[in-house]
Amino acid sequence: MLFNSVAFLVFFVLVFTLYWSIPNKRVTVQNILLLVASYVFYGWWDWRFLSLIAFSTVVDYVLGISIANAKSQGSAKRFLLASIFTNLGLLAVFKYFNFFIDSWVELWQLFGYDMNVGTLNIILPVGISFYTFQTMSYSIDIYRKELKPTKNFIAFATFVSFFPQLVAGPIERASNLLPQLLTKRTWNHDRVKNGLFQIVVGFFRKVVVADSIGSIIDGIYNVPEINSPSSIFMAVLLYSFQIYFDFSGYSDIAIGTARLLGFDFKANFNLPYFSSSITEFWRRWHISLSTWLRDYLYIPLGGNRNGVFMQYRNLFLTMLLGGLWHGSSWNFVIWGTIHGILLGLEKRFALIPKKYNFFHNLIVFLIVSFIWIFFRSLNLSDAALIFGKLFSSDYGVPFIGDIIPFLTMVYGLFLALVFDIYLFRTNNSLEDFGTKLGSVTFIVLVSFIVINILLFYSSASNFIYFQF
Repeated sequence: MLFNSVAFLVFFVLVFTLYWSIPNKRVTVQNILLLVASYVFYGWWDWRFLSLIAFSTVVDYVLGISIANAKSQGSAKRFLLASIFTNLGLLAVFKYFNFFIDSWVELWQLFGYDMNVGTLNIILPVGISFYTFQTMSYSIDIYRKELKPTKNFIAFATFVSFFPQLVAGPIERASNLLPQLLTKRTWNHDRVKNGLFQIVVGFFRKVVVADSIGSIIDGIYNVPEINSPSSIFMAVLLYSFQIYFDFSGYSDIAIGTARLLGFDFKANFNLPYFSSSITEFWRRWHISLSTWLRDYLYIPLGGNRNGVFMQYRNLFLTMLLGGLWHGSSWNFVIWGTIHGILLGLEKRFALIPKKYNFFHNLIVFLIVSFIWIFFRSLNLSDAALIFGKLFSSDYGVPFIGDIIPFLTMVYGLFLALVFDIYLFRTNNSLEDFGTKLGSVTFIVLVSFIVINILLFYSSASNFIYFQF
């Protein structure tokens, strides 16, 4: 069930109405409703994968209590490792099995051996990368004694499967979401106002901006061999905006939807293209993942401790594995590796400016845009071809196709960028922007955004991060 579908609209209106109609706002009944709704939401794609999320829920619920009740540190560590291996095992089988087998075969082919090893047609369960990280952090936090396990199974199961952020995040920590699930939620006008405004902005970013950009550049990225260098350069820059507005749009809808149900999620994006360094970019981009990698991978590896060389190694490994998390392809490994190298270079040569600098901002945007090539290209051969064409001399004029879709894209992108510039210059946060508007201004602005969404909406298209 896609956020940008009519089915979700009907689904959410029904859940929202039943949720706030529960007498005395009884927490247990609300959580049961959210749990059932979340399983319906997830099962809409493929009901068979409900067993996976249920299995992961039961395992980490039991192991979380076992870690806390362990009589020795060694026993607690064994329970923790059982949780980690279970979750990573699910990822390895469903996301990386074919990748590792195919890579092994290709490695032997380099030495002249033709191995005939078949691979399974394993379907990637939607959202598995997100909810496995979420449940792993729960077990790790208990082991570190930063969190006490809950004995409320309904609340924990809802935490794992909560439908607003189940499929593509944000990756919520148990320390933030579980206490909210265990306490009474009451209607809050400001929270609802903020949530509604963020939802409509998220839909605008997805429908009017990201989808219109996709219709322009997909034909270029999918067949780079027949496109000119200028068309490819245009597509490279536009993809930076497509993936940002697509994913931030999803996060906005997720955060806003949770707000309407009485929950506060952490912000997942903070205007990342206004960054003056790669380091700052990763503090602003997909914040729930970057902080997860920092707290549960980079710091355990040693972080900034044990010398400069080890710090660079830790950065490199963290970003390499972060790239692999995004997808079972060497494209993503290279994408993450380049970011790891750049983060190390910034630290080594003190390239991180202390305040905003437009020139640095432009350089970072261009660097990030060029690295996105590995992220968007269908394979390494296409990525190599794109880079080759970008550095050729025969540029000319980019091909823009039909003028109406192109002007639609320019219109939506212009409005979205103007709004982001306003947020940046005024130091405002989208998460609490709604309550800063007067009632008339709020109604006019929301109406304008909704009209634009309805004008440019054609059909429900997948969000880019659903593939991860």
